[in-house]
Amino acid sequence: MTPAFASPNTNPRAGSAARREIVRAALEVLAAEGCVAFPSETVWGLAASARSPVAVAALGAWKGRADGQPISVLVSGESALRGYGFDLDPLALSLMERFWPGPLTLVLSCRSALAPGIARADGSVGVRCSSHPVAVELVEAAEASGLGPLTATSCNRSGAPPARTESEARVLCSALPDGPYVLAAGNEDAGAKAPTTVLDLTVRPPRILREGGVSATALRPFLEKGNFKRMDGLDEPERGDVSG
Repeated sequence: MTPAFASPNTNPRAGSAARREIVRAALEVLAAEGCVAFPSETVWGLAASARSPVAVAALGAWKGRADGQPISVLVSGESALRGYGFDLDPLALSLMERFWPGPLTLVLSCRSALAPGIARADGSVGVRCSSHPVAVELVEAAEASGLGPLTATSCNRSGAPPARTESEARVLCSALPDGPYVLAAGNEDAGAKAPTTVLDLTVRPPRILREGGVSATALRPFLEKGNFKRMDGLDEPERGDVSG
């Protein structure tokens, strides 16, 4: 699909009619099994409906991803996760209450049938809840329309740096025919915050796959003392790809 370019002077406020129209246009792209570039609190992400095999395959082809790399998803919170068939134990709930929305990706078991390429081989999925106002509106609108959950992968070709500004996202998404739709951010560009911490809760003891915006020290009170592992050197869960 051809990327849509909003006026560079556009500055839609959260909840405004202009923002709702921009999100509505993005939902039309997602409903047509396309991809949408959007700002997050870290870098620009790339959203596709995680339930659509066509959309996820198109995302992988555009990024040049290798098969077998799982993709994390964005959700609005606990209620959405339950609706998607995720298993939530007391530890997961306490971590979400403390750190969501925020820079913590939780790898959880999932009973829902998502598109091939989303889950790891064991069926688990990385999930996070963004604090960026544009991402929040997009995710909530996608959930309300039945298009969620959305992918949270970074907006980049595999092996290249992710887009960190709207202008970088537009250049990147227009480099190839039928590139992703770019959701206009106005003055609410990507936040350039630290990458998310990735915590695998499907194993015991839980494992930190990547330390980022939430430190191991901050997590320690929520985990049994000494009963978790830190996996330095792993950038992504099971070598998957997460936005931030």
